[in-house]
Amino acid sequence: MNQESGPTQHRRTGGAARAWSRRAVWLLPGAIALGSLSGLVYGVVKAPQYAATSYVVVVPAEKGDASAALGFAQAYGRVAMDVAVTGDAAVAARVPVATLRAGVQAATSPDAPMISFTARSEDPGRAVEMADAVARAVVTNSSLTQGSTGVKVLNFSRATKPTEPVSPSVAVSVLVGGCAGGLLGGLGLLVRPRREPDEPYAAVPGPAQAGAVQAGAVQAQSAPAQTAPAQAPVRKASSQKEPV
Repeated sequence: MNQESGPTQHRRTGGAARAWSRRAVWLLPGAIALGSLSGLVYGVVKAPQYAATSYVVVVPAEKGDASAALGFAQAYGRVAMDVAVTGDAAVAARVPVATLRAGVQAATSPDAPMISFTARSEDPGRAVEMADAVARAVVTNSSLTQGSTGVKVLNFSRATKPTEPVSPSVAVSVLVGGCAGGLLGGLGLLVRPRREPDEPYAAVPGPAQAGAVQAGAVQAQSAPAQTAPAQAPVRKASSQKEPV
């Protein structure tokens, strides 16, 4: 199998990084524009939602304990939707049971024995009917069980017809969509290919060249060292004169 050398792989990686950098210039603005457009479409197409809230209060019965009212308020808040379905609240509100369960939320207070029922619907009048129907069902149920529970539920405040929607406006939808698009675009920039530094790579010898270099090194180690030729000693001239 052929393996790519270091310089070739470096050039391909660097080229991919540069190409990605050129495309990434438009990634973040494009993502923001696409998110804003999606928010605009959602704000225009999505129907506005209206909310209406009805309140009930839990009070002790004639021989009931006042301290038990708060605990029973928490209990009624948890089972309110089941009580409403059993008490034909969906029939009174003229909506299906699934719509009633999905459109009404019960909330309790930790400090007061009060329960709120908030209904959401595209029709303001329908939201009022759903909230009041659930509240009446809970009041009716408590009147049947007050002999054993020692508490009863009373209507505290009926729901009023809303005049303004509670769903986000078109401007808010565009802003949220733009922020979401910018977030996704920023995440896309984080996963771009990393550009390698422009450093030269040392050439790696092939198998044949490496074997030749190794053989030459072994031959150089086994060859005897060359010594310089010995020089003949120089005889000094005699300074004595011959007799006449």
